[in-house]
Amino acid sequence: MTFLCHHNPNKSYISLLGLVVIFIFSGCSKLIKKDDSKPNIIYVLADDLGYGDISGFNEESKIKTHHIDQLATQGMLFTDAHTSSSVCTPTRYGILTGRYNWRSTLKSGVLTGKSNALIPTSRSTVASMLKTQGYHTAFMGKWHLGWDWALKYRDSLSGAGWDAHDFDPIDFSKPIKHGPNDLGFDYAYGFSGSLDMAPYVYVENGKATMIPDSVTQNTGKYSWWRKGPTSKDFIHEDVTPNLFRRAFTYIREKAEEKDPFFLYLALPAPHTPILPTKSWQNKSGLNPYADFVLMIDAYIGALTKTIEQAGIAENTLVIFTSDNGCSPQADYEILKAKGHNPSYIYRGHKADIFEGGHRVPFIIKWPKVIPQGTVSNETICTTDFMATCAELSGYTLSDHEAEDSFSMLPLLKQEDLGAPFREAVVHHSINGSFAIRKGPWKLIMCPGSGGWSFPTPKNRKALDSLPQYQLYNLKDDPGETQNVIDSYPEKIKDLKTLLISYIENGRSTPGIPQNNDAIDFQWKQIDFIE
Repeated sequence: MTFLCHHNPNKSYISLLGLVVIFIFSGCSKLIKKDDSKPNIIYVLADDLGYGDISGFNEESKIKTHHIDQLATQGMLFTDAHTSSSVCTPTRYGILTGRYNWRSTLKSGVLTGKSNALIPTSRSTVASMLKTQGYHTAFMGKWHLGWDWALKYRDSLSGAGWDAHDFDPIDFSKPIKHGPNDLGFDYAYGFSGSLDMAPYVYVENGKATMIPDSVTQNTGKYSWWRKGPTSKDFIHEDVTPNLFRRAFTYIREKAEEKDPFFLYLALPAPHTPILPTKSWQNKSGLNPYADFVLMIDAYIGALTKTIEQAGIAENTLVIFTSDNGCSPQADYEILKAKGHNPSYIYRGHKADIFEGGHRVPFIIKWPKVIPQGTVSNETICTTDFMATCAELSGYTLSDHEAEDSFSMLPLLKQEDLGAPFREAVVHHSINGSFAIRKGPWKLIMCPGSGGWSFPTPKNRKALDSLPQYQLYNLKDDPGETQNVIDSYPEKIKDLKTLLISYIENGRSTPGIPQNNDAIDFQWKQIDFIE
């Protein structure tokens, strides 16, 4: 409507009709103004970023993440935030559904680039729910929740997805099915698995942007990716920058529109392949992983600036976190030799049931609601995102939705809860091992890490010499060094009973009991329910 303000030098007056038009359109401008009652929501999910990699969470960090730190000082920093799993796919399931991953058919491990869809279209997601509330919803990045590729022949794909030939039957010229667009996203642009999992193809709104015409592989110590079909427009080194560029464009465009938006920006970094661009190589003085983290930090600074320049910062809720702890691919030994520990004071790393596997940096900035420099020590979980979005958008969750999600809105508003935010939180490792945390107490239902750090599930000799369960008081022993399993039998009984009830009831929130997804194999963790 800028033409209304145009000045005609040949006219020295404004007609009465012109005044009427101005008043009419002035009123209309209020009607077309962006709705401030519902915040825009941007969820930035880093991949394999450790709690101790962010200097705002670890004062001893050798990686100075100034922009992410600034995001925290402008909002709320959570010191006790956890992913629902210590690996990629399960955590992403929990973020989008508000449901623990082990309730799905995936009881352990992760999906690959060829896997079929994990989330049924009948299940509500954050995106489908926000869409009903007037949000435009967008996904960009690493999906890793499976979708159904079109096939040239066969009824289904064979192979695990680690061999280049596993992808031969895929018809990349035809649309995928059961992808992000079928789960509530109006716009979707990304790739199927991790950045080291073939196929290396961008899919935009259900269709490959280019047909792969080559097979690539990289074998570098940090920069490796598996052999597989690759499109010309899929340049590994540019994937993270490309996603940020697209996110910036999306934010600018949506800032001009009336409806609020939800952007799920699922980064493939700093997961392998570890590929800092040329301008960021050797910047940290540590190793390529640390360089990659610094690059992400710079892009978060650019993201914040984009939001501010778009004029929507006040009522835009920005979440920054990671999908699990840092991977040993970062080379812990080199980093620790130089004084940096990606897990900070916590034991273990990605894949583990120990804190280093699932305790992650977590920041929320929302200037309209959250005072600057706020810190929360409440225990939260990434599954809590859906209930939070439901409450702030005015949506009432049904009993069969977000069964393990608690709204964080009271925490953001700093309301006096009068009790712990969560009764308890359940943790899960790559091999399907459980732990439950209530207050300072954490009961682990396996003798080792349940993951990749010693003692691993394969170290049978070491595991046989250990107690069947582990109990730690994280207030006194955050590093999980002293297993006090023999000292608190009543505490063990209470925690085990609570965990069993969460599993059997199909939910950990109040409501009508629900069913866990049916499976056609023996669930190995059932033994401890007896």
